[in-house]
Amino acid sequence: MRTATLGPAQRAEALAAMAERELDILVVGGGVVGAGTALDAVTRGLSTGLVEARDWASGTSSRSSKLIHGGLRYLEMLDFALVREALKERGLLLERLAPHLVKPVPFLYPLQHKGWERLYAGSGVALYDAMSMARGHGRGLPLHRHLTRRHALRVAPCLRKDALVGALQYYDAQMDDARYVATLVRTAAAYGAKAANRARVTGFLREGERVVGARVQDVEAGGEYEIRAKQIVNATGVWTDDTQAMVGERGQFHVRASKGIHLVVPRDRISSTTGLILRTEKSVLFVIPWGRHWIVGTTDTDWNLDKAHPAASSADIDYLLEHVNSVLAVPLTRDDVEGVYAGLRPLLAGESDATSKLSREHTVAHPAPGLVVVAGGKYTTYRVMAKDAVDEAVRGLDVRVADCVTEEVPLIGAEGYRALWNARARIAARTGLHVVRVEHLLNRYGSMAEEVLDLIAADPSLGEPLQAADDYLRAEIVYAASHEGARHLDDVLTRRTRISIETFDRGTRSAREAAELMAPVLGWDKAHVEREVEHYDKRVEAERESQLQPDDQTADAARLGAPDIVPL
Repeated sequence: MRTATLGPAQRAEALAAMAERELDILVVGGGVVGAGTALDAVTRGLSTGLVEARDWASGTSSRSSKLIHGGLRYLEMLDFALVREALKERGLLLERLAPHLVKPVPFLYPLQHKGWERLYAGSGVALYDAMSMARGHGRGLPLHRHLTRRHALRVAPCLRKDALVGALQYYDAQMDDARYVATLVRTAAAYGAKAANRARVTGFLREGERVVGARVQDVEAGGEYEIRAKQIVNATGVWTDDTQAMVGERGQFHVRASKGIHLVVPRDRISSTTGLILRTEKSVLFVIPWGRHWIVGTTDTDWNLDKAHPAASSADIDYLLEHVNSVLAVPLTRDDVEGVYAGLRPLLAGESDATSKLSREHTVAHPAPGLVVVAGGKYTTYRVMAKDAVDEAVRGLDVRVADCVTEEVPLIGAEGYRALWNARARIAARTGLHVVRVEHLLNRYGSMAEEVLDLIAADPSLGEPLQAADDYLRAEIVYAASHEGARHLDDVLTRRTRISIETFDRGTRSAREAAELMAPVLGWDKAHVEREVEHYDKRVEAERESQLQPDDQTADAARLGAPDIVPL
């Protein structure tokens, strides 16, 4: 079983090692595509580095709809190639690469017209299932089924009787997107990649026309490194144009940002045993099961303001509530909303003014010698994007390099996961934890859950839940700092766990307890703990204020009232 620790010592060692000798590949950007690219490169035998300006998945890759899906609506656009590719990837993730992190989820599509709509929508879902099975990776999911109105209302009693005449039910998959990226980075590190977050590229090194490396600022400890590499891959998502501008305008990609917001509400506010997919005038709306919660989303609007902290306005929240309430027997109100998050999709610009019609395809280019750019795409197909980026980079190397093998490389935690799942009752008896707690750990860490259990064995107090967020054990906070690269309180409450969107207090009541658990691992004194808690409280306050504003401009201004934390 492979493991990789992304603690403070390993981060410092990685930065020093990257600066010490020339790499084959340096990947800039620690979202799902950048992390996937690092794993692809290192598993081909290439010396690989990965740097991220903020935290792993701190941009788009922690703010998605949490779905791994083939893109059912792309069938309607006749984009068969994209759907076929995504369905293959969905199957690989469910069955081979990450069965501990990627899980099946059912969706109900209410039909509102008799006759033709059932035929039309049913044909599309049948084709979706058939394409999945044809790739040989769809056997892990049940096939779709047609439901009468009575049957649909038994499955989803939350629906208004006059909102449907019948329904279709089909399956896709879901994951915790930020946790997936952290696991991807750890897997790359396990195979030898050097990875450092809070390491910002401030410029590129040139020899004539050729890009030969990057200047990287250590945002945590200070100082700047020159990291040289034979090829650099720019995988910075919505920041692609900004990163390219450091090199010059020639061959620059143009990526537009589309904002999508999501609401999180408690599970008991919507009575249903299945997720829902609803058609809107612009796109589709999902109601997605999420543990003891539901995620409702998403919007699709152009965004030209701050990329680091996209803000959800009051108008965005009203839009989602209005559309979901159009089918609910008991409407949701603002008081039902536990959490709100906003993310930006990186779309390739130039096809249409409507962001919902901009390309979800990805593109790879070599705009300057030594520099590869990958942009666009969707979360589900990150592995294909990574493969294409490394294939392009390899063309600039003078040596023969092995083909991509990531189709056969499970993420850490996948190996042995099913055996441990079958033994979960025995693990519960051995550790004294309730079996539900053991299941929670296995579905977040897979076989790496044994490392979390070791922390509890050494300090039984870590087996207790957080006082104000009892879905999570105290050990998970320590593990996030010691093994998963978390450097700040915000990293833990927002990405390693989802406390920031799963509690009505947005994590403020858990902040001090979590910071005190992180302190011994990261060497914080009392003053540092206070700074972390104060910064987190201000961030939540600014987000709440932004969500009361009427439009993007005022919401953005309110959100920027809380600056990023900068270590002293």
